[in-house]
Amino acid sequence: MNIVLTGSIAFDYIMKFPGHFKDHILPDKLECLSLSFLVESLVRHRGGIAPNVAYTMALLGGRPRLFATAGEDFEEYRLWLESIGVDTTGVRVIPGEFTASFFANTDLDNAQIASFYPGAMAFAGQLSLYDLPGEKPNLLLISPNDPQAMQRYVAECQELGIPYIYDPSQQIVRLDEEALRRGVEGSLALFVNQYEFCLIQTHTRLTPEGVLARTRFAVVTNGARGSDVYTHAGEYHIPAIEPERMVDPTGVGDAFRGGFLAGFAHGWSPLVCGQMGSVAASFCLEQQGPQAHIFTPAEFVARYRRYFDDQGRLDTLIPVEKLKPGR
Repeated sequence: MNIVLTGSIAFDYIMKFPGHFKDHILPDKLECLSLSFLVESLVRHRGGIAPNVAYTMALLGGRPRLFATAGEDFEEYRLWLESIGVDTTGVRVIPGEFTASFFANTDLDNAQIASFYPGAMAFAGQLSLYDLPGEKPNLLLISPNDPQAMQRYVAECQELGIPYIYDPSQQIVRLDEEALRRGVEGSLALFVNQYEFCLIQTHTRLTPEGVLARTRFAVVTNGARGSDVYTHAGEYHIPAIEPERMVDPTGVGDAFRGGFLAGFAHGWSPLVCGQMGSVAASFCLEQQGPQAHIFTPAEFVARYRRYFDDQGRLDTLIPVEKLKPGR
């Protein structure tokens, strides 16, 4: 299946402060607050929702296509993505801009002070699906991005007849009632977490049933409690898989989506796709950063079958090994 992913491309700069922010904030001096923290570590992770999702899909043998904007500092990131099987021909580099960047400083209490610089992401609204290189996609993911870009892609998907999954998540607060309703009503599916599902209901003034009636199916994730897939044929609860070790939750939702979409590309049911999302999420939790988990398709299938029954479907993911001469 030809799948195009839209959304942010970003670098995540993660710092650790070996102290407590609260010890240095004077409540009676907030009007002249001036602080600088000497951190003990700095790690840069490749991030952004679209490439995070694409990464997991590529691990499972897919070749997803990115359609997004990045800055002049993207070339190394591009080479990395291409090396693992992600098509970046749809990424436009914006001259004179940096790739979107997230800066987070975390203290010993896990309190966090963070900033997000949109950079090249602010130009995503200039991209049009009418100019998308290559063949018309079978499916498009609309994930958090510049709000104007998200609204444009919804409208153009509906005009061009491109099925899309609507994943507004962090940008729900930046989209008005009309934009959210239109995004949901024309979608093939809705992807949100439990809190975001409640936010959509509040902002659109729709009941849960009203939201679900406007899309073919919906996937609602709920962290360690697992996820729920709602279809017109019924509802399925998918348990979360406990990782072998818990390291970092960053990007776990994107890994879930990558696993789900990898199954969807094979035409499997939302139930199997959701189970694949749960397995992919468990691998992500075991590493630091959203693109650090590594597994072969065979390792993925083996873990899947510890918890779920695919009735042999996932054998399709495992490449057939060619016999060596004389073997």
